[in-house]
Amino acid sequence: MSDLDLGAYLARIGLDGAFDPNVATLERLHVAHLRHIPFENLDVRLGRAIRLDVEALQEKLVHLRRGGYCFEQNSLFAAALRALGFTVDALEARVRPPEATQALPRTHMVLRVRADGRSWLADVGFGGDGPLRPVVLQDEAIDCEDAAYRVVRESEDVRVLQIRVSGGWRDLYAFSLTPALAVDLEVANHFTSTHPRSVFVQTLTVQLRRAEARHILRGRSYTVRSNKGEIRNELAVEKLPYLLRDTFGIDVPAADVLRAARDSD
Repeated sequence: MSDLDLGAYLARIGLDGAFDPNVATLERLHVAHLRHIPFENLDVRLGRAIRLDVEALQEKLVHLRRGGYCFEQNSLFAAALRALGFTVDALEARVRPPEATQALPRTHMVLRVRADGRSWLADVGFGGDGPLRPVVLQDEAIDCEDAAYRVVRESEDVRVLQIRVSGGWRDLYAFSLTPALAVDLEVANHFTSTHPRSVFVQTLTVQLRRAEARHILRGRSYTVRSNKGEIRNELAVEKLPYLLRDTFGIDVPAADVLRAARDSD
């Protein structure tokens, strides 16, 4: 496995200089990553293999200035954190959408990071509802500008990330504290990127956290969510290549975007 080009990664997220492995650095990297590297599943929709080795992640997300989904995003972020001296564990999570009636498989990857004597949940790969900043693993609410988050204990080995909504707290996902093996992540990645019931196989999804708003594309539905409210529009498929280039910074052949959007739920 090739080493990460840390300088190139930092340039990709708009940072430079030396960093100490502390909470301030973790938060700064977390925010910068989310604001520069879009969440997207174009390759999944196009039937292309999703590789998680550092060399492939670096080529796609850094040099080609593409984005990726959770396994790609958090694998790259973990490599950068380790290069800076952080202790990082990859963990597996079960997403808990409000409409779910039973437990879903572990198809999400998150990170546990040690910094300043505490453990933090870091997740740059959850998309629209994810936290902008790391969340401490001690049932302590973190205000992330447009939303508040906390991690609560459900059992000895399970923690749950929650978002504050009107009337209380809503579960986003549950995760095990047992570190995941690389082979387990590869299996989950394969299922999520190829199984016909996977939402990422079914639906084109592109998201980016700008400073002023969250930009979310699902299928042809484009949503801009900010503290001022939410604006949603259904776009003609021909407009999608321009939206991806101008709003999300993804400059790929228009034919690829149109094919990825075809028959998207």
